[in-house]
Amino acid sequence: MTTTDWDVIVVGGGPGGSTAATVTALDGHRVLLLERGTLPRYQIGESLLPSTIHGVLPVLGVREEVEAAGFVRKNGGTFRWGTSPEPWSFWFNASPGMVELGAYGYQVERMKFDDILLRNARAKGVDVRQNHRVTGVLEEGDRVTGVRFTDADGVAHEATAKYVVDASGNGSRIHTAVGGQREYSEFFRNIAVFSYFEGAGRLPEPHSGNILSAAFDRGWIWFIPLSDTLTSVGVVVSVRDAEAIQANPDAALHAMIDQCPVVRQYLRDAKRSTTAPYDEVRVRRDYSYERTKLSRPGMVVVGDAAMFIDPVFSSGVHLSTYSALLAARAINTTLAGLADEAACFAEFDSRYRREFAVFRDFLVAFYKMNVDERSYFWEAKRIAHHDGSVLEAFVDLVGGMMPADLKRPSALPPEARNMPIPPAMVGAVGMSMEMGIRDMNGTLGASPVPMPPMTAGLLPTADGLRWEVPQGWAADETARAHAPGA
Repeated sequence: MTTTDWDVIVVGGGPGGSTAATVTALDGHRVLLLERGTLPRYQIGESLLPSTIHGVLPVLGVREEVEAAGFVRKNGGTFRWGTSPEPWSFWFNASPGMVELGAYGYQVERMKFDDILLRNARAKGVDVRQNHRVTGVLEEGDRVTGVRFTDADGVAHEATAKYVVDASGNGSRIHTAVGGQREYSEFFRNIAVFSYFEGAGRLPEPHSGNILSAAFDRGWIWFIPLSDTLTSVGVVVSVRDAEAIQANPDAALHAMIDQCPVVRQYLRDAKRSTTAPYDEVRVRRDYSYERTKLSRPGMVVVGDAAMFIDPVFSSGVHLSTYSALLAARAINTTLAGLADEAACFAEFDSRYRREFAVFRDFLVAFYKMNVDERSYFWEAKRIAHHDGSVLEAFVDLVGGMMPADLKRPSALPPEARNMPIPPAMVGAVGMSMEMGIRDMNGTLGASPVPMPPMTAGLLPTADGLRWEVPQGWAADETARAHAPGA
C-alpha cells in the first residue's frame, strides 16, 4: 500500500467530478481524479440545460469544444401535459436574461459529452486515473484526510488530501462518510424503463431539436433526439408498475408507448437500436432523493451522490455541474486563506439546496394534470420568487437560470446572444397566450415577495473559480445568514 499527498481528490469522472477537478486545478491545486470505470462509457441523462453550456462550461474552458461536437441543438421544449389537448412548446429566448446567458442547450450522447469533460480536466492539469475504485475514506478525528482505492490491477493504495469530493453518482460507496442520511422521496417513487430507437420521426420545425415530454394515463414519456437517426425514449410510471416492468422490460416499454398517441406516432416507423450501448432496455427506480448532510471537514458530496430529482426538466447534469462548481469555489477560497472553511461550505450548502428545492417544489406542482400551461407558468413564478413575467419565470427555472452566479455574458461570443430563432412564444398559441399570461398576472394577485438574499456578500470572482470576499467581511457572516431564523 502506497501513500501519496494531494490538495484535492475527486471521486468520479462524470460531469460533476470533471467540473470539481477542473475548477480546483485551474486555481493551482494538485488534483487527483479517480474513476471506477473507463470513459467513454454509457450514461443516461442526455438533455442539457443552457445553464450548463453557457454558465459552467466557460469556467472550465471547454464550451467551444462542446459547441463543435455536433450535438443536437435544443432551443426549448415541447410538452403534451396538463389539460391542453395538443402539445405546447416554449423557447428559451422568451427570457431576456436567458438570451444574455445563451438561449439554447444541447441533446447529447453522454458517453461523448462526459469524455470531452474528462479529457478537458486532464488537459487542465488533473491527474486522471481510470479503472480505479475508491473503497473508503481516511479520517483523523472529525476530518476526512484522503481515500483508500484499488488500481486497475487490484493493488490497494491510500492517498491523502486536504479535501475529498465525492462525485461518484447514485451508486457512491462513500457518501455516508459525511454523516446524515439519504432520504428518498415518497412523492417521486417512480420507475423508469428506457431504450433507444433508430429511424424515429421528428417534431415539426422549428421544434425538431426539442425534448418532447408527453403525459399519458399511467405516467409520462420522454422523447429526445440525439442525432438525425438516434432517439432516446423512456417511460416514467409509478412503482406500482415495477413488477410488470422488471418481468419483461422490452414488452412493458412498447406496451406503454402504444398507450401514448403523441409519442407512438413518431415511433411508428422506428426500430429499437441494435448497436451497443444503445441496444439494451434499461430500468431505474427510486432515483429521487436528497441528503440531510452534504459536507464535513475535509469532504463534500456533489451531484447524484448527493441529490437527484425526477427527470421531467432534465436537471440532472445542471445540478451535478452547478453543485461541483459551488464545492470547488468553497475549496479554492478556503485553501487561499480568504475565508473560513465553515462559512464557505455553508455558502455551498445553501446555494445548492435552494437550486434543488426550486426544481423539487416546481415538479410537485407540475405533476398536477388538471390545469393548463398558464397555471404551470404561474407556479414557476411563485416558487422561484421571480420578478419577471410568469413566462420568463418558467423559462428561467427550467433552463437552470435561477442561480445568479452562473450569469457570465462577457464570456459569450455575439452569436450566442443573438439567436436566429423566432420571437418568444408558446407553441401555436402565440400572442393570445402572452395576453392570457398578462391577464393572469393581473387577476391572481401581486408578485411573490422576493426571495431573501442567499449570502452575506459572497460573489464569484470574474473567472468563476473562487468566492470574492468583500472588504470588511467577517468569516462567520455567511454562517449567521444561514442560521435557523435568519
